[in-house]
Amino acid sequence: MKLLYITNQISAAAGLERVLSIKASALADTLGYEVHIITLNQGNQELFYKFSDKIIHHDLNINNSKIGYLFNYIKKIKATVKEINPDVISVCDDGLKGFYLPIILKKKYPIIYERHASKYISLNSKGWKQKLKLQLQSKLMQWGAKSFDAFIVLTKSNVKEWKLSNIRVIPNPLSFYPSETSSLLNKKVIAVGSHYHQKGFDMLLHIWATLSPQFPDWELNIYGQIDTQETYLKLAKKLKINQHVHFHMPVKNIGDKYQEASIYAMTSRSEGFGMVLIEAMAYGVPCVSFDCPSGPRDIISNNNDGFLIPPENETLFAEKLKLLMSNKQTRLKMGECARTASKNYLPNQIILQWDALFKMLTK
Repeated sequence: MKLLYITNQISAAAGLERVLSIKASALADTLGYEVHIITLNQGNQELFYKFSDKIIHHDLNINNSKIGYLFNYIKKIKATVKEINPDVISVCDDGLKGFYLPIILKKKYPIIYERHASKYISLNSKGWKQKLKLQLQSKLMQWGAKSFDAFIVLTKSNVKEWKLSNIRVIPNPLSFYPSETSSLLNKKVIAVGSHYHQKGFDMLLHIWATLSPQFPDWELNIYGQIDTQETYLKLAKKLKINQHVHFHMPVKNIGDKYQEASIYAMTSRSEGFGMVLIEAMAYGVPCVSFDCPSGPRDIISNNNDGFLIPPENETLFAEKLKLLMSNKQTRLKMGECARTASKNYLPNQIILQWDALFKMLTK
């Protein structure tokens, strides 16, 4: 079967790229799919994640200028798709244009949409103009979403965000399931994510400022793309915790960093899924997370393999972090449960769900 993914680019160290590298590679290497990926302006950028050598890449090299962009996009997409002639198309583009590919391509092929972000991200945007813009986009997306043969979301909570009859849930697959887990003895808390407002690192730093005096031998490590303004580096310095908080750029060996940690902290205001949670859990690392829309509650079993905290309740979040930091036995017990729970996301299980969907759509 010939499968085509359409996305903006696959070079970044982000969640969508990570997931696509796992899925596309498994479909090509394990199930024998002929997998193609269309990108828009990938160029010769080095890929952060490893993609199978069997995957065929097509970069459209669309002019980034506003004048003529949409015309070039439609023209090149139609020509490339016609040349590939796929059995199934899967759209991985959280922008507005991705929602209208069934119209652009005149529905000549079965088309799936993969939604990797929560619609609630618009509620957490700064400024009324930005919120208004995103709310309008949300309505346009809702209209466009109806034209797909299948609309895939990552969690049961995501289903409630859309009024669709073509919607179904397929979670993200784990990128690894290590043979060796964390000892949970290192006095390290980890968080992973780019420095966006959505990730809530401002709240995490304020929480850490209340705990650091009580736990001066513990450190917080944050891995992710740092914004040009260095917003959180400056905040850590302002809060006088910069000696105990360490910021790192994205690393390819993130699994080693999970293994060195004893607790994962997620203070996101919204999540599409929460890939980092299942990755940390695979290493037996218990997680403390805000119960934000829409991923954590589907992954974490509260008080069993981690803690779910009401959104933006920094006081309770600090209490649960303190409990895990001060109690090794609780960490070990929760960590064992977390590793067991992460098996639900092993790639061989998730990929079979995609395989079944592709076969259904091509019958």
